[in-house]
This record gives sequence, C-alpha cells and structure tokens, in this order.
Amino acid sequence: MEEFFDTLSGYLWGWPMIVLLIGTHIYLTIRLRFPQRHLLKAIRLSVKPDCGSKGDVSQFGALATALAATIGTGNIIGVATAVALGGPGAVLWCWLTGVFGMATKYSEGLLAIKYRKLQPDGTMLGGPMYALERGLKMKWLGVVFAIFAICASLGIGASVQANAITTFCYDSFGVNPMWMALVITVLVALVVIGGVKSIAKVCGALVPFMALFYVLGCIYIMVLNGAYVWPALKLICVSAFDPSAVGGGFVGGGVIMACRYGIARGLFSNESGLGSAPIVAAAAQTRNPVRQALVSSTGTFWDTVVICAMTGIVVVSSVLAHPDIDFSDGATLTKSAFGLIPVVGTPLLLVGLVTFAFSTILGWCYYGEMAMEYLRGSRWQHAYRLFYIVVVFVGGVVNLAVVWNFADCMNALMAIPNLLSLLLLSGVLVKETRHYLWEHRLDEQMDEES
Repeated sequence: MEEFFDTLSGYLWGWPMIVLLIGTHIYLTIRLRFPQRHLLKAIRLSVKPDCGSKGDVSQFGALATALAATIGTGNIIGVATAVALGGPGAVLWCWLTGVFGMATKYSEGLLAIKYRKLQPDGTMLGGPMYALERGLKMKWLGVVFAIFAICASLGIGASVQANAITTFCYDSFGVNPMWMALVITVLVALVVIGGVKSIAKVCGALVPFMALFYVLGCIYIMVLNGAYVWPALKLICVSAFDPSAVGGGFVGGGVIMACRYGIARGLFSNESGLGSAPIVAAAAQTRNPVRQALVSSTGTFWDTVVICAMTGIVVVSSVLAHPDIDFSDGATLTKSAFGLIPVVGTPLLLVGLVTFAFSTILGWCYYGEMAMEYLRGSRWQHAYRLFYIVVVFVGGVVNLAVVWNFADCMNALMAIPNLLSLLLLSGVLVKETRHYLWEHRLDEQMDEES
C-alpha cells in the first residue's frame, strides 16, 4: 500500500498538477485584474466585524479557522524539504506561488459565499461541493469532492498532524507517544465537540499567538544570522534561475528542481486551489461575496508570502553560517538549522510545530464535518466528530508512512473538481468582482438564497 500511494502521489503531484494549479493562479490573477493589489483593504476587512450580516462566525473567525488548517508542519518542514531537494532557489518559487495563489484563494472565497446554502436554523453551508451543485449543476462531482475531503481530513488533518507532534516530542525530549497522544486527543475533544463556533473561537485566539511567536522567533534568528541574511536573499533569488550560483553547503538541484519543489511545497502549504478553505469561508458573517473573498485571500499571504518565506530565509542563512549542516531530509535539516541557534532555537521549533499541527487538527475537523453533512445530513455530525477524535489518538501512536502519501493523494484529488469549478465559473467571478469591487459597492448587502 505504501508503494502504491507513493507512486500515485508522484503522478498526482507531478508536473500536470503543478501546471494546472499555477496556471489557474496566473489565469485568475489576470482575469480578475490582480486582486492582490487590494491586500491592505483585505487586511482591514479581516479584522473588522461585519455587524448585522448573516453567518455562523465572524470574518476573522472564518479566516483564523482556515489559517489554523493551512498553517501546519508544511510551513516549517515542508519549506526545508524544498530547500534540501531543490536548493535555495526553491524558496523564491514557493513565495511566488503565494503571491499568485492569492487570486485563487480570493476566487474560492467568493464562490463559497455566492453559492452557500442558508439552513432553516440560520446556519450556513458552503464550499466547492455547493459551487459544483448550485453553480454548475454537477451534484455528482460535489459528492466526489466531499468524499475526498473526508478522507483528507482523517489523513492530513487528524492522524498525520497528531503523529508529527508525538514523534517530535519523543525524538527531542523522550516523551512517551502514548501519553502525548492522549493529551492531544483530550484537548481536541474539548474543542471540536462544541462545533464550528467553538473551533473558530479557539483558532481565533491560537492562530495570532502562534503566528506572531513564530515570526518574532524567525526575526530573532535572522538577527543572529545577520551577516548571512543578505547573502541568503541573493542566493535564493539568483539560484532560482542560475543553478551555478548554488554553493555554501547546498546541493544544486538545477532550475527545474528548484522550480518543481518550490512550487509543489508552496501549493501544498497554502492550499490555494485545493478547495478546503472555502468550506469555512462560507460560514462567515459577511454582507456580500467579495468582502469575504478579499478576507480569504489574506490567508495565502500570511501562510506563504510571510511565514514560508521567513522559514526559507532562516534555513538558508543558517546553512550559509554552518555549511556542514545535515541535508539528509527536510525534517533533519529543520532540526539542525533551528538547533544551531542558542537558547531559542529548539523551543521555537517545538512551539511552532506543536501549535501549527494542533491548529491544523482543529481546522480540518470542521472541513470533514461539513463534507459529511453534505453527504449524509446533520445527523452524522456527532458521529463524525467522535470518529475524528479516535483517529487523532490512533494517529499519534502508530507508524504513518503510508498515511502521508494517502493524504497527499486525497488533497490532489480534492483539487481537481475544485479547480474545475473555478475555471468554469470564472465569468461569475468577474461579474461579482465588477459589481462589488470595481464599481465600489463593497458595503452593499447581497440577498441570501435558501
């Protein structure tokens, strides 16, 4: 099974998927007249409550939940893996996927609000499955997306993240995985049993703390590596296009390898185009689709343009300062790079990995729950939550080599129907953007459909 999913993951995350994703990013960026230029406006909207609008959680709550699921171990180990396999130039390609991916995340958020469904009890249901069903009249493809989303939530959301926490704590401090898994499971249960409002509340408090703590820690490390930061930036930019520039302990992978691993890790990290984030965006209290679309686009900015970029600079500058660092794999490179920093290096990595992974568990629980509700109705919510909690515990105590590749496959299979909806509904994206954004009607209230 491990060989099968490893091979399948290689095909699904090969050049065709990378070209499809980055091509969609660029196409939507051009078609929507570079929505990235409205970043400052989007950030202001993300922290400003849209009072009086329908929805289950605030715009910031929806963004925090999406960021909780998005900001994970990929932001730390994933970036280091890209550097180890593709050279320092991979950091630039990873960063560029974030810049262009903001247009795709904007589009996903817009369709999530446009086609969300108002329940009799006032709650909101939405996401790619509803865009496929209500926008394209392709309910069967919405069902396919929902199935893949449930599988992905149990893989990359529950078991893989729990295993990342227990493995790191055991390797670094000798903590028994069984006890660590039990602690994680109890904490997750206390949050997810309360549903989306409980998840959003915890994520709203956890995400700003963990992101700020990690960013400040990275800044401190860059100050300590001050003499190597500017050379690291130059090496990242130059080696992205000139493989002969690689040196200082790096193994040059060439332009193609830097491009491949940088783009793949960036796409996997920010999830723009995968269709996960719009599931929670649909629950936001917002007066029209474009307001939430702008807020959603900031998720990719914080995840990749800021956090992944800072991780890349920390790793590359640390390698330049210590050329004999271990490059055997991304996890080892991460531990080696952060471990070289006195006092704060290992604690920063510990808090970053644990909080990032824990928040991912919470966010993906909501994604899977909404996908299950789409398939079977609200009566299955509690059963799914209980099963998810069990999978968190199991994931923390077993070897999950096969689950990593399985989760990669499910993420790729989620992306295909989601990208189809974005491309086929691009006319709707342009129409809504023109009405609310280009014609300056962001304060206008839309009519919700039941």
